[in-house]
Amino acid sequence: MNAKRLLLTTFWVASLHFVNAQTTFYNVNTIQSVEVNFNQANWDYQLDTAKYGADGYVLANWVKINGIQYDSVGVKYKGNSSYDSTYIKNPVHIEIDHLLNQSYQGVTDIKLSNCYADPSMIREVLAYDILNNYMHAPTSNFAQLYINGSYIGLYSNDENINKDFCSNHFYSSQNTFFKCNPIVLPGPTTKSNLRYIPAGDSSSYFNYYELKSNSGWNDLVALCDSVTNHGTTMGSIMDIDRVAWMLAFNNLLVNLDSYTGVFCQNYYIYKDNTNHYNPIVWDLNMAFGGFPFVGSGNTSMGSLSIANMQQLNPLAHSTDTYWPMINAVMNNGMSKRMYIAHLRTIANEMFASNLYQTTAAQLQSLIDTAVQSDPNKFYTYTQFQNGMTTDYSVGNYTVPGITNLMAARMSYLQTNTDFTYTPPMISAVQPSNASPALNNIISITALVSNTNTNGVYLGYRSDIAQKFNRVPMFDDGLHNDGAAGDNVYGADFTVSSAVMQYYIYAENVNAGRFAPERAEHEFYIINATIQQIAAGDVVINEFMANNQNIITDANGEFEDWIELHNNLSAPVSLQGCYLTDDAANTLKWAFPQSTVIPANGYLTVWADEDLLQTGLHTNFKLAGSGEQILFSYPTSTIDSVYFTQQTANISYGRCANGSGPFKTMNPSFAAVNNCPLGISETENVTGSMLFPNPANEVLHIRTFNSNINSIKVYDILTHLIADIQLTGSGQYLMDMSKYKNGIYFVQINK
Repeated sequence: MNAKRLLLTTFWVASLHFVNAQTTFYNVNTIQSVEVNFNQANWDYQLDTAKYGADGYVLANWVKINGIQYDSVGVKYKGNSSYDSTYIKNPVHIEIDHLLNQSYQGVTDIKLSNCYADPSMIREVLAYDILNNYMHAPTSNFAQLYINGSYIGLYSNDENINKDFCSNHFYSSQNTFFKCNPIVLPGPTTKSNLRYIPAGDSSSYFNYYELKSNSGWNDLVALCDSVTNHGTTMGSIMDIDRVAWMLAFNNLLVNLDSYTGVFCQNYYIYKDNTNHYNPIVWDLNMAFGGFPFVGSGNTSMGSLSIANMQQLNPLAHSTDTYWPMINAVMNNGMSKRMYIAHLRTIANEMFASNLYQTTAAQLQSLIDTAVQSDPNKFYTYTQFQNGMTTDYSVGNYTVPGITNLMAARMSYLQTNTDFTYTPPMISAVQPSNASPALNNIISITALVSNTNTNGVYLGYRSDIAQKFNRVPMFDDGLHNDGAAGDNVYGADFTVSSAVMQYYIYAENVNAGRFAPERAEHEFYIINATIQQIAAGDVVINEFMANNQNIITDANGEFEDWIELHNNLSAPVSLQGCYLTDDAANTLKWAFPQSTVIPANGYLTVWADEDLLQTGLHTNFKLAGSGEQILFSYPTSTIDSVYFTQQTANISYGRCANGSGPFKTMNPSFAAVNNCPLGISETENVTGSMLFPNPANEVLHIRTFNSNINSIKVYDILTHLIADIQLTGSGQYLMDMSKYKNGIYFVQINK
C-alpha cells in the first residue's frame, strides 16, 4: 500500500496539518483524469494554428488534474506523424506552470500521446514498463482527456524528460542537454545520429538537434567527433553501459522510431558531473514493430515486412557508418559482448518467460472500459481486443500483433549465432565481510566457469552519482580467492563510504555475462558498520527553498539551504550520513567523511547542485513548490520534513529551536531559530505531533499541553470526510488504511 505523506505546518489549537501522498501520477496501474476548459469556442482551430505557426501554447481557462483545478495553464498539440489537423484526438502537451508557479505532485508538464498506429493501445506504456527495469527512463501510464466537458479519448501519459528528470536520475541538471530529433522534417538524410560533420562548425548541427541547456553546441561537436572518429575510446565520453542497454532494447523490441531506425531520433543525451553523456530513450508509441523503417546508409528508408522485423539481426547497422554509435559498440569486442548480454537479459526475463504478456493483459484489462467509450480512437474495440495477436493495417503498412512479433522474434534469436553463444557462469558472489568498518579493505569473490584467464572483472563505486571503477579479478591464490586455478576469482577495494555498490562481469571470446544480470543498472550493496546518531540528537532545524535575495554562499549566489542542529553538548560525526529530497533514493548526497557538527552547533548545507564549489553543496535543489527532505543513514532515517509551497525569502524551521514543530519564520542562518514572538501569550497553543511521516496504516496523533477532544479530516477540496469526537486524551491512533492516497487536512480541537 502506498503511504500517505503528511506535511506538518503550525500546531496551534484548531491547527491544520497538511497530508500529501506520494507522487502517483505515473503509477502504471492507474488511469489519470485530465480536464481542460477553454473560453474559446474555436479552441481546436487555435491549437492547430499554434501548431502550424510558432508551436506556441493556447491559454486554457482552467485545467483539472484528478479533480484539482489549475488556472492559467498552457496547452498545445505536439507530435509529428501522430498529429493531424483533421484528428479530434491529437497528442497534447499541457504546461501547468505556464504563467503561475504551480504543479501537480511536482509535475509541471503533462505529455499525452494519442495511441496512434497502435491497435493494442498499450505499446507505449508496456514498453516503458519494460525499459525501466534496465536503464533510467520516463515512467508512463494512461490518462483520459476531456475538453470543455467532452471525452476526447484515452491517451498514454508519459513523464517529461526535462531538467528535473536529469536532476533525479543523474544528480545534476545544468550541464549539456540535447533532444536528438531533427528540427527539419526527418528523413534518410536528416538523422540525429551523432555523426561528425567534417569541416563544419556547430551551426552545421542546428537542424538535427534541439539544445535544452543554456549552452553545449561545442560539446556536441566534440561528442560527435569522439563517437564517429574515435569509437574505440567512446567510453571516455559516453556511458557505454547505458548506450548498450538502449541499443539492446531498441533492437529486441523492434523499436525503430529511435536511434536504431532510419531517422536516428527520439532520444536525449545528458552530460552528467562525471563528464559522460547518458542516452535517455523517448517516444515509444511505435515500439513492437509499430514503425517498420530500419534505414540503410543515407538514402534508403529500409522498410521491413513483419517477417523482416521478426528476424531483425542483433548486429543491424554494425558496419553502416551512418549509425556511428552502433559502430562503436559493435566494433569493440568487450562492449559488443556486453550489448549481447543485455539483449539476452531482456529477452530471457521479459519474453522467454512471457512476463510481458501478463503485464500486457493487466494493462488491457485496466483500460478496457475507457477504450470502449473512447469516441475518437483510431481503431475499433475489436481491434483493441485482438491487438496483441493480430496484425492490422494502419494505412501505408501493417503493424504486427505484439505477441505475433515477439514469439517469432524469440524463436529467431534462439538460432542466431551471437545470441546463442554460451556465456560464463557466475555464482557464489560474496564479500569477505558483509558489514565492514569504514576504510577497511575487503575482498569480493565469485565462482566463475567458462571464462578466459583474464576475463573476469569487478565493477565498484562509493557514490551512486559516480561511474563504476572496473578492475580485473584473479584466480591466482593471491587475492583472497582460495587456491590458484579453482575458478574462484577475487579482487579487493577499500570501503570508502557508508554504502559500496558492485557487480561482476565475466566473458569468454564469444559471450559475456553480468551478475546481477541487470548490472550496471542494478548492483550488489555492502553497508558499512557505523556508529549511528540517535533520533533527536541531530535534527533538520531550518531550511529555505526559495532564497531570492537573503543570503549568498561563498560564491555570491543566492541558493537553497538546509541547516542541521546538534542538540548534544559534544561534537557529532556525520560520517555515513546522507541528505536527499527523494525518499526512493536515500543515497542521493553523502556528507564527506570528515564532516563534524559542533557541540550544540549548526551546520548548513547548500542545496544547489554545485558540487564543484567550495563547502558543502548537494547534488540536488529544493523545490519551492514543496517536497520532502530526509537526513538519514543508508537503512534508517534520522530526521525528515515535508513542506508545501514556500514563500520567497521566508524560511521554515523548528520552534522551539532544535525540537519543536516547523513554522514559517524570518531566516536565522546557522543560528538559533528566529521563532515568532508572543504566540504563547496570544494563542491557546497546544504542541502536537503526527507520526510516522509518511503514514501508512496508522497515524499517531499526540498533544503535549492539552487533550485531544476532536479530530476533523478534510480532502483537498476542503470537504469534511471525517469528524472524530473524543472523550479527552493526549494521544490517538487514526486508521489511515481507509483513505485514498491524496492531500488531506487534519484539524485538531475545533
